[in-house]
Amino acid sequence: MAWFKRTQKGITTATEDKKDVPKGLWYKSPTGKIIDADELARNLYVSPEDGFHVRIGSKEYFEILFDNNEFEELDKNMTAKDPLHFVDTKKYSDRLKEAQEKTKLKDAVRTAVGKSKGRDLVVCCMDFAFIGGSMGAVVGEKIARGIDYSIKNKVPFVMISKSGGARMMEAAYSLMQLAKTSAKLAQLAEAKIPYISLCTDPTTGGTTASYAMLGDVNISEPGALIGFAGPRVVKDTTGRELPEGFQTAEFVLEHGFLDFITPRKELKDKINLYLDLILNQDIR
Repeated sequence: MAWFKRTQKGITTATEDKKDVPKGLWYKSPTGKIIDADELARNLYVSPEDGFHVRIGSKEYFEILFDNNEFEELDKNMTAKDPLHFVDTKKYSDRLKEAQEKTKLKDAVRTAVGKSKGRDLVVCCMDFAFIGGSMGAVVGEKIARGIDYSIKNKVPFVMISKSGGARMMEAAYSLMQLAKTSAKLAQLAEAKIPYISLCTDPTTGGTTASYAMLGDVNISEPGALIGFAGPRVVKDTTGRELPEGFQTAEFVLEHGFLDFITPRKELKDKINLYLDLILNQDIR
């Protein structure tokens, strides 16, 4: 006979008496390392066990780059429309509304200006949480306006890319942003204002095919996925087996598409170092 036998069926503990473990106390990295969530946040969301860079958004990058997290957000209330009345599994208008409510963001990019190591800097940062960081008309317009601000005020421009590519729900409107942002960056170059492009995980599709690879200096975080088409498409198109580590930041650096890989803890110092060197001014 079993030493333990249930005498009453069902769970009788009242809901208010249950001792559930709160969500978010621990983070498990892809290599299986378990990290305390608070410790991870203090470490800029980089696993102290294996150096894995957890995806973060504009909020965290602004905290890293701007002095005392003080900045002015530009065009903060700009939102997307649904000119094509696009429907897939749901209406695009509904998808936009859900994404805004879930993320508390207006779209997949935020632009801000503030001081970084004491000097003005414009930072345009994408948020993957908003429809996969997809690039639609609002993304292109906010980037273009951020570049305009840089040109008008002669302030260096930093673009932080984190995107699955063009937003299919906007079709050609989305693809037009590749040309639009590239043309604006050409104007930035003509004005002799430096542009630093930071590729984070993932930087793919139309983003890679436009502004992400047009920096005066192109940098990335360790281990980021960087590419145009996905590995399966590349393999099917070329008919070849892909090498190990294909499309990682380290692979892309080795093949000449990046200038540097910079750990997150060094981002602020390194970006400002590159700007000082480009501008031929005293190193901060």
